[in-house]
Amino acid sequence: MKIRALLGCSAATLMLVGGAHAAEKTLTIGVADALTGGAAVYGLPQANSVEMAADEINAAGGIAVGDDTYMLDVIVYDDKANPTEATNAVRKLIDRDGVRYILGFCCSGATGAVASFIEYEDAVMLVGNAAERSITTQGISNLVRTRPPADYTGAAAGAFVAKQGHKRIAVLGALETSFYASYVEAFEEEFKKSGGEVIAHEVFASKDRDMSPQLTKIREMQPDALLVVGYVEPAAFAYRQATELGMDVPRYGFTSGSEEQFLRVASSEQMEGVWDLRPTELTLQSTTDAGLAYHANYSERFGDAPSPSSPYAYDQAWALKHAIEAAGSVEDTEAVAAALRELEVFPEAVMQYLPVEGKMFDQNGQAYTANGAFQWQEGHWVFVEELPSDQEAYSRFLSTVN
Repeated sequence: MKIRALLGCSAATLMLVGGAHAAEKTLTIGVADALTGGAAVYGLPQANSVEMAADEINAAGGIAVGDDTYMLDVIVYDDKANPTEATNAVRKLIDRDGVRYILGFCCSGATGAVASFIEYEDAVMLVGNAAERSITTQGISNLVRTRPPADYTGAAAGAFVAKQGHKRIAVLGALETSFYASYVEAFEEEFKKSGGEVIAHEVFASKDRDMSPQLTKIREMQPDALLVVGYVEPAAFAYRQATELGMDVPRYGFTSGSEEQFLRVASSEQMEGVWDLRPTELTLQSTTDAGLAYHANYSERFGDAPSPSSPYAYDQAWALKHAIEAAGSVEDTEAVAAALRELEVFPEAVMQYLPVEGKMFDQNGQAYTANGAFQWQEGHWVFVEELPSDQEAYSRFLSTVN
């Protein structure tokens, strides 16, 4: 089901401005993302961000290819963060709608399902918030990802928590989800280097809302700190219930949600002092002028603040514009995919990318940001410090994984 009206000009419209002048045409791009269900906290802001970027690109004159100018239209389908739904959505975009460029992809299971066949299609896939490492280890030349993998961040988080002096930490989270598990694995490996020990690995599912049994068990083990990894809503319940159970220990997390999303479950007082150890995403205290403008424009347009990870999708749209113009074609998807790998970080980018050999995407199609330590202080996520990140070394490592 197509759930959003097309943006810009009608896909059937071709306007010739004078016989010898440039033609204005339409390029339809697609979005497959989680618009409903628990993952919608990530997917819906991404879909919104692509729509907003498309409007801004159109307002700035569109995409220039030779003598033609292309205005963007967007078709969005709900993949519900489900591998089967994602496969069906992308098949409709390619087979029925004739779309060559597909953006979005907030969640790893659904993204992995599409990645398994996209290399055989005349299409380009731009992945956003999905953090499973394997997405960019398969040598898929027509796929790039704007968010760094989870374990790239997990190692930096482990070093940060060890630096706080903790020796015994308990983990609670969606550990049966591979990218959360890889974050924790990298975290634990780094944490152990400083003599730390992970004393518990307690699990919740994405639909769980009562974590009191797991938290009671953890409380009896008397950890120095608690690490929570998972989607925003269950993580917020875990933070709230830890407070209600009187667990007076530092709380760390890997969630990447906005203040508004957490406050739907927990009070600001219950969130006070919580850390989020994640890629340096959109937080007003850590952003650039481009990020401030993005936050203001998104909030005005959609009546809600953007989630911290939503600019991954916004940046996809601008990356696609620059790659198409560099390739000089909208039909030649191989040339556009190659141009993406050659892009430098462009001025419209909201996330603060760390180039590899001067390029936004490395040889694996992977982009990197710095990692950051954010803390909840008086109702807001506050950027406290940058975590150690070596994108060049990680890129070399990623090239060895298959």
